[in-house]
Amino acid sequence: MDPTHSSLEHHPMRELIRLSKSTLDQTDKSAVASVLDNEYLGMGNEVNLFEKKLANYFGRPVVCVSNGTAALHLALQACGIGPGDEVLVQSLTYVASFQAISATGAIPIPCDILQDTYTIDCRDAENRLTTRTKAIMPVHYSGGVGNLDEIYNFAMLHNLRVIEDAAHAFGTTYGNKKVGSFGDISCFSFDGIKNITSGEGGCLVSEDEEIVDCVRNSRLLGVVNDTVSRYNSKRSWDFEVEQQGWRYHMSNIMAALGKSQFQRLDEISLKRQELAIYYDKIFKSIPNVAIINHDYTKVVPHIYPIRLKGITNRETLRKRLLTKGIETGVHYKPNHHLKYYHNSSSTPLHVTDCVYKELLSLPLHLDLDFNDISYITDSLLEEFVY
Repeated sequence: MDPTHSSLEHHPMRELIRLSKSTLDQTDKSAVASVLDNEYLGMGNEVNLFEKKLANYFGRPVVCVSNGTAALHLALQACGIGPGDEVLVQSLTYVASFQAISATGAIPIPCDILQDTYTIDCRDAENRLTTRTKAIMPVHYSGGVGNLDEIYNFAMLHNLRVIEDAAHAFGTTYGNKKVGSFGDISCFSFDGIKNITSGEGGCLVSEDEEIVDCVRNSRLLGVVNDTVSRYNSKRSWDFEVEQQGWRYHMSNIMAALGKSQFQRLDEISLKRQELAIYYDKIFKSIPNVAIINHDYTKVVPHIYPIRLKGITNRETLRKRLLTKGIETGVHYKPNHHLKYYHNSSSTPLHVTDCVYKELLSLPLHLDLDFNDISYITDSLLEEFVY
């Protein structure tokens, strides 16, 4: 097909094509309704069942929490990371990654990214190591994971914990293994627009029993073994607290939706992969548009970012696309540009800054079809002309 023609004339003024959205079927809605009918809405057996399904999928223990940021925060705390410690993390990520680190009192150290994957550059990270560095947080940007072997070798060499921010990567595989089924600690998000959703929610996956036990307690305000009581629809009245805890537990409503979505993981993953592949086929012949060269037989994409080389009017382009009924986004404003995390004395992040100026995220969700993708790309290429 000729991506600069073909579809615009066939699409009169239309409903907004959203950048991202939740997509629920009747089974999902019925699952939530059953919890409402049961009238036990807090953390209970539905959470237990969801955790068991996830543990079977990953082949290792799982703890469900209120969101992906909570999973990262509790993982860091369980690793003993706190005030004065430093955590290496790429700057091109949602602020949640940085907030989870600073919530412990630790300092997020912004690192540069690799040109081809937009994941953390270990060579740049090595230049930012200090005696206070305790962990590295690789961010699985858009669903891809970069070179995890290199990251784990780097961590082993420098005696660092690895806390994977896998919010974008549920369903992705690496070396024929599911992300989360190996490594140190992996944290996922199930918010409304992720690969599967529980409305809000997230989980932590690890083989480290001390980490898992610590997170099980700390998600329930630090009450020791309260999980067992909750899963039996009971409360702990005479209890002990041995650590700082948080109200980060998952509810039965969230778990019921998550279980239902999980049953459709293969279908959901395939649709996301097919849409991304269709985008790729169009853009591979466009010299001024750079894509991330993911293998979509392995990567389940959460977002579809492209790089518009040399663009100087991104916001104007976004507004013009919006007039055509196409919502776009920018994933993400680098955290070292945010006032709270800015450090004027830090070494520049050249790749991150260069990539960010040219980033644009295009719609990707289950309610799209190939005709929508053609319309989106035709509209974009009609506007983005040199």
